[in-house]
Amino acid sequence: MTIIPKLEKRTTGRPRCQVARKAILNATARLLEQTPLQNLAIENIAKEAGVGKATIYRWWPNKAAIVIDAFFEEVVPRTSFETAATASEIIARQLGRMIKVLSGHQGRIVAQIIAEGQSKPDVLEHFRSVFLRDRRAVVRGVIEKGIADGEFSPDLDLETAIDVVYGPVWYRLMVGHQPLDRAFAEALPKLSIAALKRL
Repeated sequence: MTIIPKLEKRTTGRPRCQVARKAILNATARLLEQTPLQNLAIENIAKEAGVGKATIYRWWPNKAAIVIDAFFEEVVPRTSFETAATASEIIARQLGRMIKVLSGHQGRIVAQIIAEGQSKPDVLEHFRSVFLRDRRAVVRGVIEKGIADGEFSPDLDLETAIDVVYGPVWYRLMVGHQPLDRAFAEALPKLSIAALKRL
């Protein structure tokens, strides 16, 4: 039976001018190619996007929130959970794509977001609410389906299982002791799926 993961959804709050919003997010993404998050200024984003600062502050409380939204817009379409015959295939394919994306520029951006959040808890909370929670909900559903089909161990603690699958990616990203390279992208899905079957 083919497993179709639930679509990842994002609540957007008040209606926005989509043209201006897209311009701001694109401008932020361009600036981050040359400027670290810590050195980025709202003034720079406004100038690059061709909007006033008031427009930006109407939608985002700070520069980190803009960066997180820009990260979301860029990364989610490239790391979505695609339809496959088994839960193992869904997780393995998505995990491989995620490693590939985070091995480059987007990985450096999210590392800066997490670093910024160490002194600003609201930044980490925004990152969790925008990116992590919905993604974890999707993979939780995939693992639950795998358990129901007898593919994974029925004794899994779901939150721990998700950390087993994705924790090594964040560990390598933040610590930098080993690369997010092709060998890792091939090995981790196999090890993770084996763990879900045996735990």
